[in-house]
Amino acid sequence: MNDERDRDEEGRARSARPRDGLGRPLPYGAAGVERQPEGGVRGPGETVREAQRLLDAGMPFHAHEVFEDAWKSGPEVERDLWRGLAQLAVGLTHAARGNSSGGARLLRRGAAWIDGYEDRLPYGIGLEELSVWARELSARLDAPDGVRVDAAQEAPRLLGG
Repeated sequence: MNDERDRDEEGRARSARPRDGLGRPLPYGAAGVERQPEGGVRGPGETVREAQRLLDAGMPFHAHEVFEDAWKSGPEVERDLWRGLAQLAVGLTHAARGNSSGGARLLRRGAAWIDGYEDRLPYGIGLEELSVWARELSARLDAPDGVRVDAAQEAPRLLGG
Protein backbone atom coordinates (compact mmCIF):
# COMPACT_ATOMS: atom_id res chain seq x y z
CA MET A 1 0.00 0.00 0.00
CA ASN A 2 1.17 3.52 -0.76
CA ASP A 3 1.16 5.09 2.71
CA GLU A 4 1.60 8.58 1.30
CA ARG A 5 -1.79 8.49 -0.41
CA ASP A 6 -3.46 5.68 1.56
CA ARG A 7 -4.24 3.69 -1.58
CA ASP A 8 -4.09 -0.04 -2.17
CA GLU A 9 -2.45 -1.66 -5.18
CA GLU A 10 -5.58 -1.06 -7.30
CA GLY A 11 -5.66 2.63 -6.34
CA ARG A 12 -8.68 2.38 -3.99
CA ALA A 13 -8.67 4.64 -0.96
CA ARG A 14 -7.66 2.81 2.21
CA SER A 15 -7.20 5.22 5.05
CA ALA A 16 -4.36 4.06 7.26
CA ARG A 17 -4.64 7.09 9.54
CA PRO A 18 -5.76 6.46 13.09
CA ARG A 19 -9.26 7.67 13.96
CA ASP A 20 -10.96 8.94 17.08
CA GLY A 21 -14.15 7.51 18.55
CA LEU A 22 -16.26 9.50 16.08
CA GLY A 23 -14.24 8.31 13.10
CA ARG A 24 -12.37 11.59 12.55
CA PRO A 25 -8.85 11.13 11.19
CA LEU A 26 -6.03 11.80 13.61
CA PRO A 27 -2.42 12.61 12.74
CA TYR A 28 -0.27 9.67 11.67
CA GLY A 29 1.35 8.10 14.71
CA ALA A 30 -1.38 9.27 17.13
CA ALA A 31 -3.13 6.74 19.33
CA GLY A 32 -6.56 6.16 17.88
CA VAL A 33 -9.52 3.87 18.36
CA GLU A 34 -9.09 0.46 16.80
CA ARG A 35 -11.08 0.24 13.57
CA GLN A 36 -13.55 -2.50 12.86
CA PRO A 37 -12.10 -5.02 10.42
CA GLU A 38 -13.54 -4.20 7.01
CA GLY A 39 -15.71 -6.86 5.42
CA GLY A 40 -16.34 -8.80 8.61
CA VAL A 41 -19.14 -11.32 8.38
CA ARG A 42 -21.18 -11.68 11.56
CA GLY A 43 -24.52 -13.23 12.24
CA PRO A 44 -27.43 -10.84 12.88
CA GLY A 45 -27.30 -11.30 16.66
CA GLU A 46 -23.55 -10.66 16.79
CA THR A 47 -23.99 -7.61 14.54
CA VAL A 48 -26.59 -6.11 16.87
CA ARG A 49 -24.57 -6.88 20.02
CA GLU A 50 -21.34 -5.41 18.60
CA ALA A 51 -23.09 -2.32 17.24
CA GLN A 52 -24.81 -1.74 20.60
CA ARG A 53 -21.49 -2.07 22.43
CA LEU A 54 -19.98 0.56 20.13
CA LEU A 55 -22.98 2.89 20.40
CA ASP A 56 -22.92 2.63 24.20
CA ALA A 57 -19.20 3.51 24.12
CA GLY A 58 -19.94 6.68 22.13
CA MET A 59 -18.51 5.29 18.88
CA PRO A 60 -21.38 5.44 16.38
CA PHE A 61 -18.99 5.71 13.42
CA HIS A 62 -17.62 2.28 14.29
CA ALA A 63 -21.15 0.91 14.82
CA HIS A 64 -21.94 2.20 11.34
CA GLU A 65 -19.09 0.07 9.97
CA VAL A 66 -20.53 -3.03 11.68
CA PHE A 67 -23.97 -2.36 10.14
CA GLU A 68 -22.37 -1.66 6.78
CA ASP A 69 -20.75 -5.10 6.82
CA ALA A 70 -24.17 -6.68 7.48
CA TRP A 71 -25.69 -4.59 4.70
CA LYS A 72 -23.05 -5.74 2.21
CA SER A 73 -22.85 -9.40 3.27
CA GLY A 74 -26.40 -10.16 4.38
CA PRO A 75 -29.30 -11.49 2.35
CA GLU A 76 -30.76 -9.14 -0.25
CA VAL A 77 -34.13 -9.05 1.56
CA GLU A 78 -32.45 -7.47 4.63
CA ARG A 79 -30.15 -4.97 2.94
CA ASP A 80 -32.48 -2.00 3.45
CA LEU A 81 -32.75 -2.84 7.16
CA TRP A 82 -28.97 -2.87 7.68
CA ARG A 83 -28.52 0.16 5.42
CA GLY A 84 -31.06 2.07 7.52
CA LEU A 85 -29.35 1.09 10.76
CA ALA A 86 -25.99 2.15 9.30
CA GLN A 87 -27.45 5.52 8.36
CA LEU A 88 -28.87 5.99 11.86
CA ALA A 89 -25.40 5.37 13.29
CA VAL A 90 -23.68 7.71 10.85
CA GLY A 91 -26.39 10.32 11.48
CA LEU A 92 -25.55 10.18 15.17
CA THR A 93 -21.88 10.44 14.19
CA HIS A 94 -22.47 13.65 12.23
CA ALA A 95 -24.61 15.10 15.02
CA ALA A 96 -21.90 14.37 17.60
CA ARG A 97 -19.29 15.96 15.32
CA GLY A 98 -21.38 19.16 15.26
CA ASN A 99 -22.92 18.72 11.81
CA SER A 100 -26.54 19.16 12.92
CA SER A 101 -28.11 19.50 9.47
CA GLY A 102 -26.25 16.49 8.03
CA GLY A 103 -26.97 14.44 11.13
CA ALA A 104 -30.68 15.27 11.02
CA ARG A 105 -30.89 14.42 7.31
CA LEU A 106 -29.15 11.05 7.80
CA LEU A 107 -31.29 10.18 10.82
CA ARG A 108 -34.48 10.83 8.81
CA ARG A 109 -33.13 8.82 5.87
CA GLY A 110 -32.19 5.91 8.14
CA ALA A 111 -35.62 5.98 9.77
CA ALA A 112 -37.25 5.84 6.34
CA TRP A 113 -35.22 2.74 5.42
CA ILE A 114 -36.16 0.85 8.57
CA ASP A 115 -39.82 1.90 8.40
CA GLY A 116 -40.28 -0.73 5.70
CA TYR A 117 -39.75 -3.38 8.38
CA GLU A 118 -42.27 -2.01 10.92
CA ASP A 119 -44.56 -5.02 10.65
CA ARG A 120 -41.70 -7.30 11.73
CA LEU A 121 -39.34 -7.36 14.66
CA PRO A 122 -36.24 -8.74 12.97
CA TYR A 123 -33.74 -10.17 15.42
CA GLY A 124 -35.47 -8.39 18.31
CA ILE A 125 -34.51 -4.95 16.99
CA GLY A 126 -37.02 -2.35 18.22
CA LEU A 127 -37.55 -0.65 14.88
CA GLU A 128 -40.50 1.46 15.92
CA GLU A 129 -38.58 2.81 18.92
CA LEU A 130 -35.53 3.46 16.73
CA SER A 131 -37.62 5.33 14.19
CA VAL A 132 -39.14 7.50 16.94
CA TRP A 133 -35.66 8.10 18.44
CA ALA A 134 -34.25 9.13 15.06
CA ARG A 135 -37.11 11.51 14.24
CA GLU A 136 -37.06 13.10 17.71
CA LEU A 137 -33.29 13.62 17.60
CA SER A 138 -33.46 15.00 14.04
CA ALA A 139 -36.15 17.48 15.15
CA ARG A 140 -33.93 18.63 18.02
CA LEU A 141 -31.02 18.99 15.59
CA ASP A 142 -33.19 21.06 13.25
CA ALA A 143 -34.23 23.46 16.04
CA PRO A 144 -32.97 27.04 15.59
CA ASP A 145 -31.02 26.96 18.85
CA GLY A 146 -29.44 23.62 17.92
CA VAL A 147 -28.33 20.99 20.36
CA ARG A 148 -25.01 19.60 21.57
CA VAL A 149 -25.00 15.86 21.08
CA ASP A 150 -23.00 13.43 23.19
CA ALA A 151 -22.91 10.20 21.19
CA ALA A 152 -22.87 7.90 24.23
CA GLN A 153 -25.69 9.75 26.01
CA GLU A 154 -27.83 9.79 22.85
CA ALA A 155 -27.10 6.16 21.91
CA PRO A 156 -30.32 4.34 21.04
CA ARG A 157 -31.29 0.94 22.36
CA LEU A 158 -31.35 -1.47 19.45
CA LEU A 159 -33.29 -4.29 21.04
CA GLY A 160 -36.99 -3.73 21.51
CA GLY A 161 -38.37 -3.95 24.98
